[in-house]
Amino acid sequence: MQTEAIWQRLSPVFLLRASVAVAVLTIVLKMGAWWLTDSVGLLSDALESFVNLAGAMFALLMVTIARRPADADHPFGHSKAEYFSSGFEGILIVGAALAILWAAIHRLIYPVPLQALGWGMGLSALSTACNGVLALVMLRSSRVHQSVALRADARHLLTDVWTSVGVVVALAAVHLTGWLWLDGSIAIVVALNILKEGGHLIWHASQGLMDEALEPQQVAALQAVLRQHTERHGDIYFDALATRCAGQRSFAQLHMHVPAHWSLGQAARLRCQVEKDLMAAVPGLHATLEILPLGMETVLEAQGQQVAEDAAVPPSAPG
Repeated sequence: MQTEAIWQRLSPVFLLRASVAVAVLTIVLKMGAWWLTDSVGLLSDALESFVNLAGAMFALLMVTIARRPADADHPFGHSKAEYFSSGFEGILIVGAALAILWAAIHRLIYPVPLQALGWGMGLSALSTACNGVLALVMLRSSRVHQSVALRADARHLLTDVWTSVGVVVALAAVHLTGWLWLDGSIAIVVALNILKEGGHLIWHASQGLMDEALEPQQVAALQAVLRQHTERHGDIYFDALATRCAGQRSFAQLHMHVPAHWSLGQAARLRCQVEKDLMAAVPGLHATLEILPLGMETVLEAQGQQVAEDAAVPPSAPG
């Protein structure tokens, strides 16, 4: 319980500020490594750190906006702002990958000798350690706070870690073998890996902006709660369950059908209990239940059923 409280105190805003500071530090270290060695692999690694900095700053802005309370113009809050952060960071990553590819192909065609590889690899390893520790902390905290922006930044930092490891391994191979073409080759591999991660972030952001449903395990937890209440009371049932997530907030709406002879107070008490159980099953959930008599449907559902029935009836043959 104490450990969970520690993770709660590590807020997305605090960690993103730390990400900005670490990005500045890694830029200094990696640019220094590139300046010492003239390695295009280290240059590609340094360029990604500039993307880290821009992404962390934009994520910090979006998380700050997402924390604003609901208002008259945004009655459901501002939590979707985090998806803009994820998409923006993905676009930056794609741009950086294309720039790295351009430089890497040129170096592959026109290789040059590398210098001071020991210092370059040392500085790169130090920056990798900083990014790795921060990325793991941010990834764990993103699950606790259900922060899309924090998860996107953490995934990007982890990509940067593996990129740096690949660059250092390639430079060690260049030092041992004298094969200068390895420098440009690893930079191309780095760029393709970054391109893949950027595409993943853009896709995830687009799904969130289109009201993606909750994770399957979360939906299963909600359905388990509904089954428990159905079995307990026997003469009620639930349908029309719809879920969506918006940044750190998630929503579920459904219908609760009760016997027509129940009093409004009795139905309302059960609805409150079901809502509490649903929100306990999925922390951060905003649950909304509509009470209906058994056998009754909403106008929207009735229209949908009629449309489905009409579509199922084959057209009559011409006279």
